[in-house]
Amino acid sequence: MKIFIARLAGTPVFDPAGDQIGRVRDVVVAFAGSTPPRVHGLVVEVQPRRRVFLPITRVRGIEAGSVVFSGQINMRRFEQRATETLVIGQMLDLEVQVEGERVTVLDLAMEQTRRAEWLVTKVAVVKMSQGLGLRRRGPARIVDWSEVSGFNAVQKDQGAAGLLVAFETMRAADLASALHELPAKRRTEVAAALDDVRLADVLEELPERDQIGILGRLTPRRAADVLEEMDPDDAADLLQDLPPEQAEALMALMEPEEVAPIRRLLVYPEDTAGGMMTSEPVVLPPSATVAEALAHIRQREVTPSVAAQVYVARPPIETPTGRFLGLAHFQRLLREPPSTLLGGVVDSSLDPIRPEFTLNQVASYMATYNLMAVPVVDELGRLVGAVTVDDVLDHLLPEDWRERDHEPGAEHG
Repeated sequence: MKIFIARLAGTPVFDPAGDQIGRVRDVVVAFAGSTPPRVHGLVVEVQPRRRVFLPITRVRGIEAGSVVFSGQINMRRFEQRATETLVIGQMLDLEVQVEGERVTVLDLAMEQTRRAEWLVTKVAVVKMSQGLGLRRRGPARIVDWSEVSGFNAVQKDQGAAGLLVAFETMRAADLASALHELPAKRRTEVAAALDDVRLADVLEELPERDQIGILGRLTPRRAADVLEEMDPDDAADLLQDLPPEQAEALMALMEPEEVAPIRRLLVYPEDTAGGMMTSEPVVLPPSATVAEALAHIRQREVTPSVAAQVYVARPPIETPTGRFLGLAHFQRLLREPPSTLLGGVVDSSLDPIRPEFTLNQVASYMATYNLMAVPVVDELGRLVGAVTVDDVLDHLLPEDWRERDHEPGAEHG
């Protein structure tokens, strides 16, 4: 039975008891001259975002959208050896040759031999033709491994279309984890191939070092476009980590209406309510209805923590708003008739916090009142933003928390 490896990405992995322990993220192979590469095992991502190695000898079944293994899995972090190659991360999108013709690798298939070994035996390839300044894809075909040459060649620009197809259903945090594990060159190629919105989402989930590395390899114009797509608080955090002259040059390339909230956030120290807050909470006037409020928090791009509350203020309703009146909890909105005006369901019993509140003050306030988010109001009584629980967690955790699960461990056996 042939199993195409790119299609394995994201497949659930189950232990002998039937409990899911993670998902497949890649397949590890070793080259041996011109013979088909031998499969060593699977890279499995377990929570919290740790990649471990599952030897192929322990895999008992790959079928019906699942992988089942026997025995126990070593939870030490996977470390790729110099003699090993990751199929999805490093082999997809390579330019190779079949019968002297240059083609691009779409996928590779592995199958089990009579000796119970797993080998990569087939390669799905496609010819890319150039026309009118665009690269066009021809029909795909499947060839034997022995018909392909060029896998060992160093390539300046590998591309990333095939890898992105394999990863297209990943959440931004999982794709960020996958990017972090790739070699620097491959990480740059994949990041460059993502659209601005997807790259912005992924950058928000990456460690600071990866963020700066990726942003620095984009053209200034592209980097500015990606920053515009990021949440203002995340963009402000990233810009604070750049040299001041580079940050200022990027902000100069951004649209005025996009950079304005970022500049306001940069005024505040990072570990204060003003430095942590998002400047784009859901804000409506008191004349809006419950139905309008629910429509706003139902939007896909609104995160659960931001959607937990609707803030009510006098116009203008963009931050900094007119006078802040209070907030409406989404559970209260669900209990009210759709035509009810927000002015009639405002909770004014909770005092908003000020931008200068420290991290500990904000955390204590949210814990005291069991809040997912809290409004931030300036000295003029205007709503300037909201601090969400994920903002607080980001700042309470160690600065390198995103990298803790990527620290080197013992190599797999």
